Amino acid sequence: MQKKVFQIFVENTSGVLSRISGLFSRRGYNIESITAGGCEEPGFSRVTIVASGDDESLEQIEKQLAKLVDVRSIKVLAPGESVYREIVLIKVKADASVRQNVISLADVFRAKIIDVSVESLIIELTGDQGKIDAFVALLEGFEIVEIARTGIVGLGRGIN
Repeated sequence: MQKKVFQIFVENTSGVLSRISGLFSRRGYNIESITAGGCEEPGFSRVTIVASGDDESLEQIEKQLAKLVDVRSIKVLAPGESVYREIVLIKVKADASVRQNVISLADVFRAKIIDVSVESLIIELTGDQGKIDAFVALLEGFEIVEIARTGIVGLGRGIN
């Protein structure tokens, strides 16, 4: 099994995400992450999907996506030729006795403390999946209350 990151440029019409996810569902393909949002052209959106499977399945996914009416273009964001990022928000139980330890760990990863309460902190971290996974693993020594991850967004390097 391997992963592929698809960047899909679509018309921003009602139901476009439903049609894309329905394609995956009908064919039994797995979506590991999906993100969507506006882009540089009004009326269009950029959807980034991370899918896993064998070479044949991943090639079939690309062909099936290209057949959807709303899809204008598909680009595979290859590692090394693209930049990937993800955002995570993590709420950690952190009373006065452990708060400084959590803040120090966040500083090492260049994470931001975006909310502080008497008994918890909310931390924001942006980076590639490896960086985020490493940070979450180190926080397991503390009590993680909630985690929210955005999924991958990415762009190809250079002008193309």
